[in-house]
Amino acid sequence: MQTISVNERLQLVPLEVSDAGELFSITDANRSYLRNWLPWLDNIRRVDDTRAFIRAAQLQIGRNNGAQLAIKFDGCIAGIIGHHQIDWRNRLTSLGYWLDASYQGRGLVTASSGALIEYTFNELRLNRIEIRCAIDNQKSRAIPVRLCFQEEGLLHDAEWLYDHFVDHVVYAMLLKEWRKTNVSAEVPRGGKCS
Repeated sequence: MQTISVNERLQLVPLEVSDAGELFSITDANRSYLRNWLPWLDNIRRVDDTRAFIRAAQLQIGRNNGAQLAIKFDGCIAGIIGHHQIDWRNRLTSLGYWLDASYQGRGLVTASSGALIEYTFNELRLNRIEIRCAIDNQKSRAIPVRLCFQEEGLLHDAEWLYDHFVDHVVYAMLLKEWRKTNVSAEVPRGGKCS
């Protein structure tokens, strides 16, 4: 897996073990807000836990099962984006992402998602990409909407989040629909939805 260049300031970069300190620092600094939406925070308590995540991400790439990539803005890790896994038989995947709070509001996740979607459709030749978001996570839900994904439905009690279940909204994009949109990875806010 090679670096995906979104623009001159924004790249999606395969994780290296040497990224563990920086990635752990932003995870730890954003722990309280990320805990509202992501179920894995209690498993990341030390830099070694982040190293283990990076090694798992490297294995994921090695097994041709998608990628977890650092969102690098001006050379600094701003967050993570990636495939949860790839269903090769049905040619589909789902995307996940999170961003350091200090980088929010700049269109970085939208642009990064657009670039990863382009890669997924053009290089991996998949047919369907899903994004699932907690129903109350309005910032995360805005990403697939900007990228012209179709809202397909609600999954009740789809995820156990520390001490309660949360519902997820499912958004999807098919290859043939993506080709019809004017969405570009270069334009952070997306284009016109057909």
